[in-house]
Amino acid sequence: MAMESMWINAPAKINIGLDVVGKREDGYHEVKMIMQSIRLFDRLTLTRKKDPGVRLTTNLKFLPTDDNNLIVKSAKMLMKEFNLEGGLNINLEKRIPVAAGMAGGSTDAASTMIAINQMYELGLSNSQLMKRAVKIGADIPYCIMKGTALAEGIGEKLSTIPKLPNCTILIVKPKIHVSTREVYAGLTLDENTVHPDIDLMVEDMKKKDITSLCSHIGNILESVTIPMYPEIAEIKDFMMKNGAKGSLMSGSGPTVFGIYTDKDAAVKAKEAALKQFEKSFAFVTDLYR
Repeated sequence: MAMESMWINAPAKINIGLDVVGKREDGYHEVKMIMQSIRLFDRLTLTRKKDPGVRLTTNLKFLPTDDNNLIVKSAKMLMKEFNLEGGLNINLEKRIPVAAGMAGGSTDAASTMIAINQMYELGLSNSQLMKRAVKIGADIPYCIMKGTALAEGIGEKLSTIPKLPNCTILIVKPKIHVSTREVYAGLTLDENTVHPDIDLMVEDMKKKDITSLCSHIGNILESVTIPMYPEIAEIKDFMMKNGAKGSLMSGSGPTVFGIYTDKDAAVKAKEAALKQFEKSFAFVTDLYR
């Protein structure tokens, strides 16, 4: 018997490393990045309804609830392809900061697809869901896969890599909104561009050497976002002075994460960050495997 209602958690992601290796003729950028899920979740509740269509409600008034939301897009795509009867009410409880470089919208869409697959007993494998997901957004296939992965191409070519050693993650997002499109548009790729060494980071992960990994982490997009928003560099510096082994901006920003081997130090740094960086979001968590 197919389910009438279910809830699902949608985990955020951070980029342990992010490089842009080129720009394609269609305008998309070719990337090489290490993705890691963390235990910071949005929660989606899906309930069937008799009348057709997808109705989205959310705890954040400013979020779109029409076809401009990836949740609605992904739900409609599966319902149309499989000619599913009736419609869906979807409630989103948003906890992942919006426009933060943590794949909040992509993970919500991914979890919607996973939930519909289960509710309607479609029998699709993760790889079959991922093939459909890339039509909606480049990060969504990874958000279906989760865990630790190397992403290449436009982000859709995924391979599993050794998991990050156990650690505590401190997230700090300043009250800044960053446009991913603007950041990529502002990126210069020429012979002077300094690229992070993603392969070296993967080697560190294979050796489970978190100290070496933290010395090699890098995000090429910092070269664009930090000059626009110097507070990001201040947060990185703050984390390093407050016990982090390494600190980096995630995605196109503005979220900064710190890698800690001492959870107590991360909790203390969180409290200090909330005082120092007014109206920022701060959260201590660990890896989602």
